[in-house]
Amino acid sequence: MLTLGNVLFPPADYRRTARSRLVWWESRRPTYNLIVGATGLVTLAVVNLIALIPPGFPGPRPPWMVIVAYGVLANVCYTLGWGIETVMHFAWKEKAPDIGPALFRQGLAFSVGLTALPMLIASMTWVARLGALVLHLR
Repeated sequence: MLTLGNVLFPPADYRRTARSRLVWWESRRPTYNLIVGATGLVTLAVVNLIALIPPGFPGPRPPWMVIVAYGVLANVCYTLGWGIETVMHFAWKEKAPDIGPALFRQGLAFSVGLTALPMLIASMTWVARLGALVLHLR
């Protein structure tokens, strides 16, 4: 059963081979994509809702190609986790820490925060537009 604890605190790969680390990371990629993708959908919905609230947000919406590129780049960055862990184990052998779970958590938190950032920007832009409108009407 998949729980939040299992997602955020997975056991480390104790076989410590390049192949086992790759399998460890790739077995978590669908969960990563699901969480980051769901955050992206919520972000798109919230930004579009903010655009509907007067005084509105007349700016252009991102084209679908930008959204797809963001998803691809997020997965490229996800792959860096496996690469970093493998380089550490290659350099330090058995002295290397089991850093996979920590890298996974930190990368997931960063990705979710970066994906949600447009909500904050759209909100701040809306407040600034509202403030400018209020000052203009005075």
